[in-house]
Formats: sequence, C-alpha cells, structure tokens
Amino acid sequence: MKRIIIVAVVVLIMLSFGCAKHARKSKIFVFHAGSLSLPFKIMEEQFEKIHPEFDVIREGSGSRKAARKISDLHKRCEIMASADYSVIDKLLIEQNYADWNVHFATNEMVIAYFEKSKFAQEINSDNWYKILLRKGVNYGHSDPNADPCGYRTMLVWQLAETYYKQDKLYEKLKKNCPEKNIRSAEVDLIALLETGELDYLFIYRSVAKQHDMKYITLPDQINLKNPEYSDFYKKATIKVTGKKPGEFIIKKGAPMVYGFTIPSTAQNKKGAELFAEFILSDQGRKIMEENGQPCIVPPIIKGNISELPPKLKKFIEQ
Repeated sequence: MKRIIIVAVVVLIMLSFGCAKHARKSKIFVFHAGSLSLPFKIMEEQFEKIHPEFDVIREGSGSRKAARKISDLHKRCEIMASADYSVIDKLLIEQNYADWNVHFATNEMVIAYFEKSKFAQEINSDNWYKILLRKGVNYGHSDPNADPCGYRTMLVWQLAETYYKQDKLYEKLKKNCPEKNIRSAEVDLIALLETGELDYLFIYRSVAKQHDMKYITLPDQINLKNPEYSDFYKKATIKVTGKKPGEFIIKKGAPMVYGFTIPSTAQNKKGAELFAEFILSDQGRKIMEENGQPCIVPPIIKGNISELPPKLKKFIEQ
C-alpha cells in the first residue's frame, strides 16, 4: 500500500512539474486562414524545436473571421495571416489594429473532386461549368462573408461568364448551389466532399494538394493567379458584409496574395517578431512551397514600414 501511495505521489509531482514547465512557456497566439493550417502547423512544430521557450497556439478560420476576432472581439493575437492581404488592410490597418502588411505567398482557385464524383471521368478545364449545371450534381464553396475563398469563388464564376461567353452563367451557378452547400469552415466542406454529399468543391490549389484531392485547373484568365490578367480580373466584383451591420465592402477580382501582420494589440512582441521572421526565412518558405503555396520573394511590405520590426526589414533589403 505504501509503495502505491509513493508511486502516486511521484506521478503527481512529475505531472505538476510538467504543467508548470508548460505554463512558464511564453505564448504566441496565431490566427490564420484555413488554407494555411497545414503549413503553419509544420512551422509551429519546427519553430518550437528552435525556440522551446515559446508555445505557439494556432486558430484557423476564414480570414475575415480571424480579423474580426481582433477588431470586434478583442481577442489576444500575435500574428494574423490572411488568404487575402486586403482583409488586413480593411479590417485591421484602417481600424488602427495594425500598421503594416507583409505580402508573402500566392495561390489559385481550382475545382476539387474525388473519383466517385458524378461525371468525374468527363470533367475538364473547358467543360466544368456544363458538368456542374447537370441535374443531380452537387458543388459547394465557403461563405463569401467569412472567407476570401468564398468570395473568390463568386469572382471566378463572374469571370467565367465573360471568358466562356455564356450569358447569365454566374446567376445559374449561384442558383444551382443551395445554402446547405455553403459552409464557413473549410474542414466541413472537405468532409462533405469525402462523404459524397458534394461532388465538386471550389477551393485553393494548395488545399486540394494537401488533402490528396483530384482537381481541375482553370484558365489563368479566371483562376485569379496570374498578375498579367489583373485588368481582366477587376471586371468581377462582389459585395460582402462590412464591420458594422448594414455596412458592405466591394471586393474586386485581383491576383491572389496572402498577407500577415503583427496586430498593434499583440502582447508578446518578441515572440511575434521571431515567428514572423520564421515565416519569411528559407525554412518557412520551404514549408510553404512543399505544401503547394508559392512564395513572394522578396516579400512586399505595405503600410507604415517605419513600424516594421528590425528582424523583418532585412527581408526587404534582400
């Protein structure tokens, strides 16, 4: 009996020591776009090996939702990374919650599917819209008011109408995609595709690659990837909800650019700067590239550059 009590006491002491040790770690809260979940998870693991004194705590969500956690809910955040740099501009910098914005990666829109998807053997980059409009085909996308991938889907549909010269194609695609096929969380959409409730999903190429999904690439004129078509992309616009009830923001088509910032409300500036430096380092860029997201090298810095941490200025100077 004494031996059992002694063992129990020793175990409790060890657990207490471990918890205390974990509690002493300096926390770095990172809010990021859902499409950055896998590369940022790997970054977290590798960063903590280099800096064991820090504990990176990530929260993935739609980029607009992530920004509003800071501006509306006043949640603690050290790094905010968005799938659309303009989310940081509109919802953080213009609201005085951030000073600068680092443009660090790109992506493109694709249509993901699995072998069991209806007409999977027929669909291609030319006929995809005809396949989607067939009876019994289900496709989905994320919520335009919560996630850039959602409103980028709408922009792709508008551009496709012009590119393929198909009258009212945008309205037809919207009408054929019911509310139940629109979700705020990327994970929910992927689950619907995996279970067969959806046949096709509009999503980023990096996410499709990370989840081993088949996907249809779209022409550069509509995939929001190629800067050469910036003027054409601008022809598409969509209205999404703004910061206040009844307020709206007009989103125009543009090449995809990811951005990140350190909010002015960040509590752990040292940790934030070190993690930001890791994102832009050779190691961070390698992780992004291996997960299907090309990096912008050197990164483009917008906003009040004088407020940019010295650790990050060296990347501009390159």
